[in-house]
Amino acid sequence: MLPAWAAHKPGFMTEFAPRVGRTELAATFAMAARARALQAEGKDVISLSLGEPDFPTPEHVVHAAYEAGRRGETKYPPLGGAEKLRIAVAEKFTREHGIATRPQDVLVTNGGKQGIFNVVMALIAAGDEVVIPAPAWAGYEQTVKFAGGVPVFVPCPQAQGFVLRPEALAAAVTGRTKLLILNYPSNPSGAAISREALAALAQVLRQYPQVSVLSDDIYEHLLFGGAQHHSLLGVAPDLADRVVTLSGVSKTYAMTGWRIGWCIGPAEMIRAATVVQATATSGVSSIGQAAALAALLGPQDFLAERAAAYEQRRDAVVAALNQVPGLACHRPDGAFYVYPSIAGCLGKTTAGGRRIGSDSDFAMALLEEAQVGVVQGAAFAMSPHIRISTATALPRLLEACQRISSFCNALA
Repeated sequence: MLPAWAAHKPGFMTEFAPRVGRTELAATFAMAARARALQAEGKDVISLSLGEPDFPTPEHVVHAAYEAGRRGETKYPPLGGAEKLRIAVAEKFTREHGIATRPQDVLVTNGGKQGIFNVVMALIAAGDEVVIPAPAWAGYEQTVKFAGGVPVFVPCPQAQGFVLRPEALAAAVTGRTKLLILNYPSNPSGAAISREALAALAQVLRQYPQVSVLSDDIYEHLLFGGAQHHSLLGVAPDLADRVVTLSGVSKTYAMTGWRIGWCIGPAEMIRAATVVQATATSGVSSIGQAAALAALLGPQDFLAERAAAYEQRRDAVVAALNQVPGLACHRPDGAFYVYPSIAGCLGKTTAGGRRIGSDSDFAMALLEEAQVGVVQGAAFAMSPHIRISTATALPRLLEACQRISSFCNALA
């Protein structure tokens, strides 16, 4: 069934392909748009719905892009990415994970999202199953459905730290399973995974050689309290022929608008993903690639400072939310989200007279009655939760927590 905006109307002769009806625009964008509309009406909305760093792109990165433009680096770029950037990405992966990586193992993409799209479109045919630990970023499900695949969500509840367990993975794999998507640190939960837990998943994967893995490591440098990032390949190098690792500069270097990501994987997989990219967009912005190169090769000391700021925000928000009746907030190890349960608020009525029957009801009422924008857990395949982005200055986060507290205390 087509979504409402694509439905056939009298006098409108275009019929859209079925793939258009298999997916919808992400709820994060919808909630952000509603928050902007309320702000345009003069409301003091604190929007915590988008996963976007509030820090600026480093000045030396901006300068590198400017200089690249002045040098005339404005022509069509190589399809797979500029050689210097691919070398830098390969060296980074080799250095950080101990996996010998060549430039030809790297495909530079228009942001991490295109990397996911490239891999899924290259691998998944109609009816193929893709295992996705839940809660999960909505883009995974959307892309799998767009490709004609079947998302198979594996619940990873708060009680187990939102981390996939090996027995749950084994139970989810069938003869039609083609791909497993991993994302640690996670959006939306912020959960990180230990080396031991990854090794246990790898042991399961060895029993199913038909299953490839897309490891989304976009939050790899945003970890707290001594937690470390572990690459699946670093733990299980014998799986190298079926693992694609994805990352980019968006989150680590506050470069969301530059749209630079990359995939690292076996030659055949990278070649297939490159075919998809060639068909969709061709190469990636030359100016953006110059900026990404400067980010990778330039100073890195500010990364720890920013991670410390995110950690301070996490601690403050988790402490505040766990004082709110009806909420229970897990303490994440990375990224810039918290994912509290709102189970204790269900069945109640807001001060404005709205009944809270779901986390979607909660999120909309919170936005319209308390002017705090969050995203409902239904958008991430696990309810009843809400996702709160902590990529906002601490005073505004604390104000948002106070509004959430007042909102929940008024429930009856």
